[in-house]
Amino acid sequence: MMRKIKLIWDFRGVMSAKTAEHHEIHLKEFIITEKLGSNNTGFEILNEMYAIAFMVVEEKDMIMVRDALKPHRGEVFE
Repeated sequence: MMRKIKLIWDFRGVMSAKTAEHHEIHLKEFIITEKLGSNNTGFEILNEMYAIAFMVVEEKDMIMVRDALKPHRGEVFE
């Protein structure tokens, strides 16, 4: 079984929630354009000044997605 990697984009400030929500739209568009098997995206509001958008990809696709979209960080997805 291939590992999955959660790529994360951090957003801070008053508009962080709206920015993360909007960023997820672009992540979904990228999945369609690049014909990736993954469709696991989302955003989380961690507090009123900090939110994240994320995309879960298979490890084999991680480098291509990382180079194209420049996430701020990543972690192994369980």
